[in-house]
Amino acid sequence: MIKDGFMYLSVLVAFAALMVAFEKKFSSNRFFKFIPGIVLIYIGAAIMQTCGLFAHNESTASVYSNVKGALLPAMLAIMLLKCDIRSIFKLGPRMLGGFLVAVISIMIGFIVVYVAFQHFYIKDTWKAFGALAGSWTGGSANMVALQGILKVPENIFGYALMMDTINYAVWVMFMFWLVPFAGRFNRWTKADTSFIQKGFESASSEEKTGIQFQHLLYLLGIGLFISSFSTFAGQHLPEVGAVINGTSWTIMIASVIGLILGQTPVAKIAGALDVSNVMLYIIVALIASQSDFSNIAQAPIYLLSGLLIMLIHLIIMLLLGKLFKYDLFTLGVASLANIGGMASAPMLAAAYNRALIPIGVIMALIGSFLGTYFGMIVAKILSIF
Repeated sequence: MIKDGFMYLSVLVAFAALMVAFEKKFSSNRFFKFIPGIVLIYIGAAIMQTCGLFAHNESTASVYSNVKGALLPAMLAIMLLKCDIRSIFKLGPRMLGGFLVAVISIMIGFIVVYVAFQHFYIKDTWKAFGALAGSWTGGSANMVALQGILKVPENIFGYALMMDTINYAVWVMFMFWLVPFAGRFNRWTKADTSFIQKGFESASSEEKTGIQFQHLLYLLGIGLFISSFSTFAGQHLPEVGAVINGTSWTIMIASVIGLILGQTPVAKIAGALDVSNVMLYIIVALIASQSDFSNIAQAPIYLLSGLLIMLIHLIIMLLLGKLFKYDLFTLGVASLANIGGMASAPMLAAAYNRALIPIGVIMALIGSFLGTYFGMIVAKILSIF
């Protein structure tokens, strides 16, 4: 049994690195296409905890709390450095309308399914659904942030992560399966697709320079300073209801600072995505190390709930397409920008046309910034029932 906090952290980071190495080495293997490295990190760390590898003492608890508390705001701030808010306005009301309806339909799905099946869930599932809503309207980072904000019990959070993985995988495959039917779908909705060819090529910029050590130092310095400042400020602001607490303030302050810096030359520092991903993987490993899979038998009802949430989302999106003549590209990317985030929305856009990748990037970035707040709204509504 590991009793030392530093040893506990080093084992988790080393395990995360090992899983990423396996994923890169065998990237063409079908196994990693269905179960990505980040999920293996979660499952592996949770199994270590379930088997009693980590001791429950002051040393490990202190490392868990301090490292996670420092990395989470830093990760969000660095991730948002690439969010160019000026490009968002170039999307136009039609694109934003599709994105907004996707968000609302997912939130409705969570509310309807939770009300219908709440008697089958473990206590405090509304917190896990709030965190999952953050992921399905933003991304994994939003889900991790909401886990801290809502104080989601680690065992229930494990179910949310399973839904986020398995239901998400099914949805991504379905979205890509639809691509060849775009022409037929657009004729059914009578959509005008000429607008998507105009004016979006420069909506996002790629890093032109390679990553050097000074870039990593810049990003670490900026991220950790924002984290400490946000934490200090968050601890001195008043709580508002059950959702807006010190952690909420910390996350919101770090997000806003990251977004503001994203409009400055700081956004041009190379390596922001890589550094934020390193932090994300370490945070996921830490969270998983507090998990207990003893209630795994309850998983089927959660997976069924995830499918029903997506079904409600699909029906509402189809109604939007038919009533307002939306094209399949806009609906699909808006949906996957929410449920899949940065990892998959640009890929789906590329499946239609590489010139449309910036739209997928920008939609996913909008979700990255707002997902935490959408998740908080869902959690607040579900807490009423």
